[in-house]
Amino acid sequence: MSTELTRLQTRLIEHFQRGFPTTPRPFETIASELGTNEDTVISAISDLKDKGYLDRIGATYATGRAGASSLAAMEVPDDQLEKIAAQVSHFTEINHNYEREDKLNLWFVVTAADQASLETAIKAIETKTGLPVYRMPMIEHYRLDLGFALKWN
Repeated sequence: MSTELTRLQTRLIEHFQRGFPTTPRPFETIASELGTNEDTVISAISDLKDKGYLDRIGATYATGRAGASSLAAMEVPDDQLEKIAAQVSHFTEINHNYEREDKLNLWFVVTAADQASLETAIKAIETKTGLPVYRMPMIEHYRLDLGFALKWN
């Protein structure tokens, strides 16, 4: 399988990290903006996912304004990090996770509809992985832009 990206795929990545359309048919809206059709956009996104460039498309929201959330970390043995990270990412309450070079080496944000659901999700992660999850609730809010400036060769 080729890992080359098409021009459409690079345009999708560049233009829709932010400002993803909140229309009834967002892929049709994107297709119109990019001068193609909805099926082509869906196929290009599916290919990005198959190639590992894209994990999910979904909303993020301002923490603390809706539901409940917590920054969380785990101490994972190095030889199990990839497996545990995949297990954690499988939970719908997790947007993404990342490795840090520290004793607590797997970090993620857990989000849920309410505090009880948040605790249920964290306990489920602990049960699934067999490892404790350290909760680090927000004390002060900082807004980070999650988009990335990309340079294509």
